[in-house]
Order: sequence, then structure tokens, then C-alpha cells
Amino acid sequence: MSAESRSIPPLLCKAQTGIAGFDELTGGGLPVGRTTLLLGGPGSGKTIFSLGFLAHGCRQCGEPGIFVAFEETADRIVANARGFGWDLGALPPEQLYFLDRVPSADAVHAGAFDLTGMLAGLGAQASAMGARRIVFDALDILLDLLPDDASRRREVYRVHEWLIARGLTALITAKASGDHAGAVDGNSFGFMQFMVDCTVVLNHSVEHGVSQRNLRVLKYRGSAFNENESPFVIGADGFDVAISRLLGGSDADHTNERVTTGIERLDTMLDGGYYRGASVLITGFPGTAKTTLSGSFAEAACERGEQTLFVSFDSDGTEVVRNLESVGIQLGPHVHSGVLRMVSARTINGSAESLLVRIKAIAKEHKARCLVIDPVSTLSRAGNEMTAHGVAERLIDWTKSDGITMVCTSLLDEMAGPHNGGTPLQVSTLADTWIHLSYLVQAGERNRGLSIIKSRGTSHSNQVRELILSSTGVTLADIYTAGGEVLMGTMRWEKESAARAARELADVQGRLKRVQLDAEEAELEVRLRSLQTVLAAKQAEKALLTRTTETRESELKGGHTMLRELRGADAAVEPS
Repeated sequence: MSAESRSIPPLLCKAQTGIAGFDELTGGGLPVGRTTLLLGGPGSGKTIFSLGFLAHGCRQCGEPGIFVAFEETADRIVANARGFGWDLGALPPEQLYFLDRVPSADAVHAGAFDLTGMLAGLGAQASAMGARRIVFDALDILLDLLPDDASRRREVYRVHEWLIARGLTALITAKASGDHAGAVDGNSFGFMQFMVDCTVVLNHSVEHGVSQRNLRVLKYRGSAFNENESPFVIGADGFDVAISRLLGGSDADHTNERVTTGIERLDTMLDGGYYRGASVLITGFPGTAKTTLSGSFAEAACERGEQTLFVSFDSDGTEVVRNLESVGIQLGPHVHSGVLRMVSARTINGSAESLLVRIKAIAKEHKARCLVIDPVSTLSRAGNEMTAHGVAERLIDWTKSDGITMVCTSLLDEMAGPHNGGTPLQVSTLADTWIHLSYLVQAGERNRGLSIIKSRGTSHSNQVRELILSSTGVTLADIYTAGGEVLMGTMRWEKESAARAARELADVQGRLKRVQLDAEEAELEVRLRSLQTVLAAKQAEKALLTRTTETRESELKGGHTMLRELRGADAAVEPS
């Protein structure tokens, strides 16, 4: 059995690098017991990547490591790592061992050499400390000193066989040619890409004056991997690779809970407010009150006691707080209490990717449950548009997966309309709710209108409302439609006043008519009662007359009978 077959695990295992995003991108990290080639131009982050890989192995995985430096001395590397919060000098040599092999000036003219001695020493060190990881940083620097390609190939094979024999998880860094890396500089080391089991390429370029960094896994034997370029940044914590949710990843939890927009009538228009964890886009031309609407949302969130982050690209945080006070939105107390954190993005320079990483870091530090980005369209100006669109996608994907309710504004070109895609980033197609603000210039006035273009999962209003700002707050009013014309502002107020006066007049006239009818009714009732009294008297009189007549007739009949009896008259003869 060969040394190679003995050292390779029967199943491909992966060693976590601890680099945010990279382990997800590769499904676990670098191949255990195999060699990875890391290519990149000057300043692309090869050394930082390598140090992060070793530091994570020592501290989180219990895997001691060795760093072989061919370009910078160990002292300089350790000092540079402190900038990322990695106190590598605090690690004992039994966990992280640095070997300086920076060529001296004399070595340039020394002629042929080989790495046998160095590898023998490394082997002893690796055995003594039980090393599991090793980095050869800028190996090409040393091999370039060899006189010919054959010598360089020989030493590369020597290193490769040494690594295989010891089963170390190895990372070799080398310089790539050009900004768009894809090959080792020069033909002498190009074959390294075919020898190793994994190749990662780092690219650093400048697009429209903005730094852009991308990472791509070129090959990964025995494992599926994402073949596309992924942006990354080198931030305060080191490497951070931006990835979206991968195929097969679990969906984020969603809830039916609603959170208020901060404006009561807008809540009604949205059938209860925004969904918690939803992404909301507010578009509009300059001055249409986008910041005001997002400020209302932030104030309401703070009043619920939810940690909120407000990122402003146009103004300083204190300026935003002051301006919103003029419309009754009080963010100052929440800033002082620590519930609200205002961040001016003017202090966050760099590409769209670096902006996103900074925002995510601040949101995580603040434990934000609500996020405002005003305006998100600024990202389209940070580098090329395609990259910015990718950042917008990852922004929404991140907030959804973390359950953060996000309201972002987007500035529209005054020559464009809301039906022209919404924003340069096409965020409108990604957002759950899209609110559009517009102007209506009429009779010497410019008034603001608000409409809901879409709101997924809600039976939202399709009506346009007039957005009114005053010192008492933000309100929404019904627009007035007359003769097919939409009226706002003073014209709406005049029309509504006239309509209100007409209604009041009609109401007064109605009440007068009712009083008049009540009087007539009362009069008729009196007359009716009088007639009823007369009728009763007549009926009584009639009854009396009837009884009198009957009595008289009875008495008369009784008198005739008595008379006949007194006269002894025949019964058949009636008295004359």
C-alpha cells in the first residue's frame, strides 16, 4: 500500500476554515489531509485567508498548525494579524508554529538548492506538535530563485509528496497573473493546479474607482461546490465571503405578526401594517418624504422596545434626528436610551459589498430587530451595477433569514416613473411591500401622494392618499376627485370645505323642515282631539235624544191603554 493511499481518509472530510461564508460555499471547508492551492494577485488577501484558516484550527478545532513564511517574516505577520483581533502571538508554539524562510539577498545568487532540509525539519516539528494543518505562504517566491523550470517542478513535486505522506491539511499560496486570476504566474507552476485537490482563486480589481474583491473555487476533487464568483471583503474581523442562500438550504421562519408603520392610516391601508421580517421598499423622487416615512417606522419600533438600526447615506445621524423632529417624530430619546442606533454611511466607504458587511456587523452588534437603510439606491453607485444588485439580493436574504424587518428607501430618477423597474437595483421585484411616493403639481402647489404598488400576502388598499406633513405628525388624507381631476392641497381643502358647508346647510334645512312638520303635526293632533270631543258630545246628545223619544213613545202608548180602560172602549177602537 502506497503512502498516498494510507494518508487519504476513505471518505472526503472537510476542515472548517472559520472564514465567514467560505465554509458554506464549499460545503464544509478545505479537504482534510489534502492540499489546496490559493491563488491571487498582490493584496488579494492570500495571507489573511491562510492565517484565519490556521487560527480557527488552533482555537476552535484543536488542530495545531504550522505557518511557513516565504515572503514576510513571522514577526511582521503576527503584528499584522493583530489588526484583525487575532492575537496569534499569544498561541504557544505547540499550537501554532511559525517558520521564517524569507530568502535573503545572498540567496538570489546562490544557485540551485532543494527543500529537503527544510522539509525534514518541518516533518520533525509537525510530529512533535501533532500538527494537522500547514500553510506554505508564497512558495513561488522561493521557487523563483531556482535557475530553471525543471528545478522548480522537482521541488514542487517534493513538497507535494511530503504533504501526502503526512496527511496534513495543507494550503499553498501563490501569485496569480493579472487582475483576473486563474493561473499561477508563469508556466513553471501552472501544473500545480493539476496536482492539488482544491484550487481557490482570489481576484482584486477596481471598478469605476471602487475596489471589488471576488473569490472563486476553481476545482474541488470529490465534492460539489459553487462554481460562481462570490464577493468578499477584508473587514475588521478578517475575511468575509458573501453568499446567498444555497440550494437545499432551509427556508427562514415566517410569521403572521404585524408591526405598525408608525402611521395609523397606512396600517389600515396595509390591512394591519408590515409583516414582521418583511422587506419594505419606499420609492420616490427627492423630497417626497421617504426619510419621514422610514423615521415613523423607526420611532414606532423603538417605542415597542425593539433594537433598531438606522443607516443614512444622505445625512449625518444627528441631522436626520433633528429634521424628523420638525414633523413630530422624536428619535432623540431613543438614541440616548440605546434602543436606536443612527449610523451615517458617509463614514462607510468602499464597495457595495463592503457596505453590506459593515451594516451586517453593526446590526449584529446592536442586535437589531428593525433596520432602516436610507436610501438603498446608493449601493448602485458603489461599483458596478451587477455587483450592487447582488448585494441588494443578499441584503434582503440576510434580513429575512434573521427575522429583521427592513424598510429601505430608494431614490428615483425624476425622468423615470415607478413603472420603470422601481430602482436601478431592481429591489422592487425583491421587496415584499412597495410604497411609492409622488408629487402632484397643481394650482401653484406641489403636494405629496402615497400609493401601495404591491404588498405580498395582504389585501392592501389601491387608493391614492395625500401625504401631509405637519409639526403634529404625519397624516394621510383622501384625495378629492372632481370631474375626473384629482385634487390635493388647497384645492382639495377648498372643495372639501365647500362640500362640508353644503352638507351643513342641507342639515340645517332638514332640521328646520322637521321642526315645521312637527308643529303642523301637533296642530293637527290638537284639532283632531277637539273634533273627537265634539263628536263624543254629538254622540251623547244623539243617544239622549233617542232615549227621550223612546220614553215619550212608551209613555204615550201607556196613556192610550189607560184611557181605553177608563172609557170601557172596545179593544179594537183606537182613541181619537
